[in-house]
Amino acid sequence: MKTRDDNDFKLKPRPPRSGDRQRSETFLRRVHLEIGRAGSIGRDAQKGHRPGARTGRGFAATRLGADTANPRNRRVIVKARVVRLKGTGTEAVAAHLRYIAREGVGRDKEAPNLPYDATSDRVDLEAFRSRGCKDRHQFRFIIAPEDAVELSDLRAFTRTLMERVAGDLGTRLDWAAVDHWDTDNPHTHVVLHGRDPSGKALIIAGEYIARGMRMRAAELATSWLGPRTDAEMQASLSREIEAERWTSLDRELKSRARDGHLPVDFASRRPATARQRAQLVGRLAYLQRLGLAQVDAQGDWWLRQDGEDVLRRLGERGDIIRTMQRAFGQAQRELAIFDPSSAVQPVVGRIADMGLAADFGDRSYIVVDGIDGRGHYVALPSAAALQDLPVGGIVDVRPAPEHTADRNIVDASVNGLYVPRRHLARLRTTPAHREAAAEIVASHVRRLEALRRARIVERVSDGLWRIPPDLVHRGREYDFRRHGGTSVRLRCHLPIERQIRAIGATWLDQQLVDSEQPSAPVGFSVQVKPAIQARQDFLIEHGFAQRRGSQVLLASDLLETLRARELMSAGKSIAAEIGLPHRAVRDGTRVSGTYRRSVQLASGRFAVLDDALGFSLVPWRPVLETRLGQAVAATVHDGHVVWHLGRARGPSIG
Repeated sequence: MKTRDDNDFKLKPRPPRSGDRQRSETFLRRVHLEIGRAGSIGRDAQKGHRPGARTGRGFAATRLGADTANPRNRRVIVKARVVRLKGTGTEAVAAHLRYIAREGVGRDKEAPNLPYDATSDRVDLEAFRSRGCKDRHQFRFIIAPEDAVELSDLRAFTRTLMERVAGDLGTRLDWAAVDHWDTDNPHTHVVLHGRDPSGKALIIAGEYIARGMRMRAAELATSWLGPRTDAEMQASLSREIEAERWTSLDRELKSRARDGHLPVDFASRRPATARQRAQLVGRLAYLQRLGLAQVDAQGDWWLRQDGEDVLRRLGERGDIIRTMQRAFGQAQRELAIFDPSSAVQPVVGRIADMGLAADFGDRSYIVVDGIDGRGHYVALPSAAALQDLPVGGIVDVRPAPEHTADRNIVDASVNGLYVPRRHLARLRTTPAHREAAAEIVASHVRRLEALRRARIVERVSDGLWRIPPDLVHRGREYDFRRHGGTSVRLRCHLPIERQIRAIGATWLDQQLVDSEQPSAPVGFSVQVKPAIQARQDFLIEHGFAQRRGSQVLLASDLLETLRARELMSAGKSIAAEIGLPHRAVRDGTRVSGTYRRSVQLASGRFAVLDDALGFSLVPWRPVLETRLGQAVAATVHDGHVVWHLGRARGPSIG
């Protein structure tokens, strides 16, 4: 008969019930706010600062004290980033808000993941963005309690934490948050605007951002769940022994080492339990297997100088692999990370997933289910790029090509000097470039101005530039630093299921015209083959193709015809909406007007130019996004568009 052990249980404190919390926290909120305001104003006054000049100063060192270093405290990761809004454009901010509130990241993946704040469970993100659009900067936080699953109610935890932060800073805070449950570590994204008590832009002391907020979060998690037990602390360290990332054990080893050297008795030189010493030695043994540590004949250990960098890269790679595995679920794929420096073939396929790299910052990524049967992780330079890349859309990923203007500038230079006037005269003698000669040279000058700011070229005087002989190489390095060396082109925003019966020049049509048939036996390629056959049937049904025996003959101008049909249909819809007639753009003509918006069609993305008498649909380019509501002009020639950024003569973008 099994004997019962009355001590075999574990206390698990839970957060307060919502009803009790609402009654008690109302008073506590006021207490925290008033204490924080008094402390902040008092400290600033003693130091000669205006009230609220740098809120949170001195908190980390004086408010929580040494108790925050208690190893039994619950651990909470708080990542912080201050984003300067001036010059970044409101679209980048809107893109970040759309990203954190995207579908499929909530605890119930089928239910919408709604943003919330201190009082509302459904925040209007557009109104929130508008309130802070004139601020100098914005604060972004990720709050990730180690025991988030045990907390169960991340929303209540975040609200309580932000109340205490407001008290520490001595001011009311305008924030919005979204909980993410789509990773192994549930976490919360918080975006914060604010004003200090004097009404000026909120400036939070660096020490509070670096330590104070994390201390508050750890204090709160500990009060809700109780201190960590010995078993929990040991289990956490045991998981780190064979972790392929930078861990707390590595930090401890680094602090004990001198120039990478650890004597044979290093583990006993500081107070530590026998189990902790064994964990440090076990970690060294694993680092030895990774080639990051070695032991000599005397038993002394030596750590590789670049060990921390290697472990951090391994951690990032592990995060990437887990991200890709989540994207494909049970589907089997060979996984690859796209490297523009060594890629030989472009990656073409369906966007299976997207997000922020490491779930923080402005760098982003997409996961591509390629027609080659493999899954590809593609790093992107900014989060703003995600807004134009819908999940399910078809993309073409390849190394960024050398800038055409750089090659043209080198070819047109004489003795290392480029003269735009001379280049313009030469282009006007070439029939293929005569019409757009001025726009081409203007775009080259714009490129030179960018390279001058990067100290790659030199402007000797107006109309005279000194060009280095390796301009093409240095220009490509410049683009690599700015854009990551990767070019991602959206071939069609529609998933292939919706392309089958679309009136427009789709990616499937391009596959038919190019006679490209993916051959991989797994992955996205398997879905493409039947979609191409169904698209053929649709084109035959509508007179765009004919079947002769076993062959299907496409119309000679299939893509142009489909594109024209879609533009005509879209033009009618927009005309009915805005009350202006649609004017088709003829090849070789110049159109101008105010850039009102863009429309995404099966044939691509088009800009709506309104001149008050009518409007035109012109192929869109990314440079237009900062010109919304401004006068622009464009010249279309052989399907290529050159944009003129202004009503009069000025810089152009091809």
